[in-house]
Amino acid sequence: MSKHRAPARLLAVTSLMTLTGNAIAAEKSSAELAKQLANPVAALISVPFQYNYDENIGPDDKGTRHTLNIQPVIPVDISEDWNMISRTILPVIDQTDIAPGSGNQTGTGDVLQSLFFSPKAPTQNGWILGAGPAFLLPTGSDDLLTADKWGIGPTAVALKQSGPWTYGALVNHIASVAGKDDRDDISSTFVQPFLTYGTPNGVTFGINSESTYDWKGDEGAVPVNFQINKVSKFGKQMVQYGAGLRYWAQSTEAGPEGWAFRLNFVLLYPK
Repeated sequence: MSKHRAPARLLAVTSLMTLTGNAIAAEKSSAELAKQLANPVAALISVPFQYNYDENIGPDDKGTRHTLNIQPVIPVDISEDWNMISRTILPVIDQTDIAPGSGNQTGTGDVLQSLFFSPKAPTQNGWILGAGPAFLLPTGSDDLLTADKWGIGPTAVALKQSGPWTYGALVNHIASVAGKDDRDDISSTFVQPFLTYGTPNGVTFGINSESTYDWKGDEGAVPVNFQINKVSKFGKQMVQYGAGLRYWAQSTEAGPEGWAFRLNFVLLYPK
């Protein structure tokens, strides 16, 4: 073997090992971020953009709705043992014919602001917990996009992460406390059980339900969501993207029916 070929081959092997190591590290980072995203009270700054399409809305089933939920998540370190996680949902809505003669409305809906106080360490049994207040803010830009009520209530989450699996539930209850007298009062419960499976390369497969029950109207809705997401790096920016289907197993009298779909895009800012 030539003395000149040996260093060249050593350099090639070293470069290959470095590239392989970097790829493994990137996959590990993606898997860790995907696992954090499956946890609603993880100490991870993220800005999700969630697009939903629903149809068959209204008493004559002719309505359609496009909803872009902008959902920044900001964890705040408040002590050695506790975090506070701020989760905001701002809907931007475009809807048509949700009621006979209603036409089209485009604008913002009402904001839901949740604050979870969460211990940094899981319980002895491995459960991750969080609880706090939730607020409904009447920020809707059109009478058909807002409840015109201020609301408040409790919210809580409990989940467990075991290997590639994450499972648990998030709940809240909102009751109106102020707002326009000519609008219906609010007493609404939200329940979101979820199950997620993560792979070593940052892909997650998830199923959840975002069920609601209106205690004033005595009716509920049970959509079931199936989704696939992937954590990747675009340039220097870590992101998650994905898509899924939703089936309305139960809906309100004027709510969506049948199948719908969802697109997901999340900007990630890991520490």
